[in-house]
Amino acid sequence: MFKKVLIANRGEIAVRVIRACKEWGIGTVAVHSDVDSDSMHVRLADESVCIGSHQPQNSYLNVAAIMSAVDLTGAEAIHPGYGFLSENFKFADIVEKHGVKFIGPSANIIKKMGDKIEAKKIAKQNGLPVIEGSEGGIKNVNEAKSICQKIGYPILIKASGGGGGKGMKIVESENNLSELFSLARLEAKKYFGNDEVYIEKYFKNPRHIEVQVLSGKNRTVHLNERDCSVQRKHQKLIEETPSPVLDEKTRSDLLNKTVKMVEALGYEGAGTVEYIYENGKFYFLEMNTRVQVEHPVTEVQTGIDIVKEQIWIAHSGNTALEQNDISARGHSIECRINAEDPSKNFQPSPGIISVCHQPSGFRTRVDGSIFQGCKITPYYDSLICKLICKGRNRTEAIQRTLRSLNEFVIDGIVTTIDLHKKILSHEKFISSEFDTNWLAKEKFY
Repeated sequence: MFKKVLIANRGEIAVRVIRACKEWGIGTVAVHSDVDSDSMHVRLADESVCIGSHQPQNSYLNVAAIMSAVDLTGAEAIHPGYGFLSENFKFADIVEKHGVKFIGPSANIIKKMGDKIEAKKIAKQNGLPVIEGSEGGIKNVNEAKSICQKIGYPILIKASGGGGGKGMKIVESENNLSELFSLARLEAKKYFGNDEVYIEKYFKNPRHIEVQVLSGKNRTVHLNERDCSVQRKHQKLIEETPSPVLDEKTRSDLLNKTVKMVEALGYEGAGTVEYIYENGKFYFLEMNTRVQVEHPVTEVQTGIDIVKEQIWIAHSGNTALEQNDISARGHSIECRINAEDPSKNFQPSPGIISVCHQPSGFRTRVDGSIFQGCKITPYYDSLICKLICKGRNRTEAIQRTLRSLNEFVIDGIVTTIDLHKKILSHEKFISSEFDTNWLAKEKFY
């Protein structure tokens, strides 16, 4: 096993990876910006290196500084977490050429699946249903008009090189196609350094369902699916497993086809294949070649430590799991708790946490990096922790999550805890009558 791993990230995912490394008996190196010197991940790691100022491009996106920290500490592997450089194929390539193991798939696989157009072609070649739309990048608005006339409005313009709702525009008719096409390209260039966009048919009332996989040279296994349909502006807020809307035949088809594609890729590591689901049919959306924010809800449901398995695959090349090792009982729910004010259009809420009491109890887990007195800065993503609860069934899972949310106390900043209480208490959530656009329509905030 590796003797020392450097975690090229911060916050709760860095803490999560450090804990997994410690259970393997691996030494850990935390990297941090100047404002994160007193953070939880720095406190828990065996060693720490300051790699720059608070601007991400000077620290957590600073490849030269991260590689210098590797040389300084003698780390044998890098875990990228999620976000930042986790899906940057150039970074993965530099790490490998430096003689250090990148805990994730190869740079070539990251590049292929990071290009949304290429990923769609690969999915189609391997028997997955794909959303109707352009075959490649759209060069100009006239080409866009031709495709839209063919597939019909509404359509969705998406950035080829990105995700998370950036560079994404819904177009209801040809009247505003030209304007939104230009805006999408500008956003794509700003956020991803690539202004290429493509077009897909827009689904008005979809569910967002994804399949967690672990794959080595020897085999690929799935850890079932997650339903991530409670979203705000394409950002997930609540995830659950299993999906309450899939029947067993559809679920089996979805899981089997996903495994087949991932095996054909020669994928190594943890990954997630995402789908749109509407009117009883699923369509390939994208693949994330990293650990997901919402991985703990699957861990709680299956009893599999995804991060420890990631590290094992990186070390050995193989997964230690067989498909029949994985069984899921009951129902699990995860709430992402952000330092944001829902009453002010989710404005970030930086500050110092004056009181912090985290819930506990039967089948209740909190993943985070917060503590009383810690400082939440305005420079990074506002996610501060995640609450994950499991029940014998969906009803009990909802009840346990509500009980835990009521125990959760975070003072000094505004969080989304109260919003989660409203959502989980709503009759449409309880009856699972919602889609990815539900929150905006119900006006919870």
